[in-house]
Amino acid sequence: MDIRGQRRSSNIEDRRGMSPVGKGMGISLGGVLFLVVLSFFGINPLPYIGVATKQAPVEPQQPSQPYQESAGEAQLSELAGVTLAQTEETWGKLFDGKYTPPTMVMFTGETLTECGTGQAAMGPFYCPVDRKVYLDLSFFQELEQKFGAPGDFAQAYVIAHEVGHHVQNLTGTAEKVQQAKEQARSEAEANQYSVMLELQADCYAGVWARDAAPRLNITQQDIDEGMRAATAIGDDTLQKATRGRVVPDAFTHGSSEQRSRWLMTGMKSGDPNDCDTFNARPL
Repeated sequence: MDIRGQRRSSNIEDRRGMSPVGKGMGISLGGVLFLVVLSFFGINPLPYIGVATKQAPVEPQQPSQPYQESAGEAQLSELAGVTLAQTEETWGKLFDGKYTPPTMVMFTGETLTECGTGQAAMGPFYCPVDRKVYLDLSFFQELEQKFGAPGDFAQAYVIAHEVGHHVQNLTGTAEKVQQAKEQARSEAEANQYSVMLELQADCYAGVWARDAAPRLNITQQDIDEGMRAATAIGDDTLQKATRGRVVPDAFTHGSSEQRSRWLMTGMKSGDPNDCDTFNARPL
């Protein structure tokens, strides 16, 4: 994957080195941050779309000294910015020029969002209320070291997946899923709707990859990196590592096989209409 000479998105808010400060009373979501999609940790995100909240205004506190990024961070920041720009190009075409892109917030440690306090340990996430993707670049080190999924395309897949949730927010899919989850007869049924939503975001990431491939010179090696990442963050793989056993009813993001298969579905097709996980049998 070659990002040299590619445009970096202007829809980036750099909060690295800033401390989060809330003004006013507002309603703190605190432990309900899982209203947002914690896409790569296999944790039940709970209902996260259409939440009415009066979150306290967000005002990051400027550091006393300008943030100094390392050479490694600079490379990751560039990759994130270019990837976001590439998603803007892809979805701009698919929305016939009527696409409203999300803003990417890069932060360190923790930051305030309209969905509550975001923390680096939770991984990248999308907040549907403020329509922003939140990313602590240190996650990419964890993706490589903890999940065994190195590579720039694996990192780009993470961002494209979160942008996929933004697309779901714009199209109304996420709101419909939230309503279905609220009417679910059991937690297992509600979890299944979450799985469908996450797998569609994986497929949308694949749609982006298919479109961006000629611009970024995406190779088979890159695709293999993405498939390893999708496999590493499947619910069954994560449950085996953390619980020692697999509990399918507790899946919220999909199995390793499902995640890699839907990512590949999007890559092969390039058509978001082929990402209808809600009517797919089997899922």
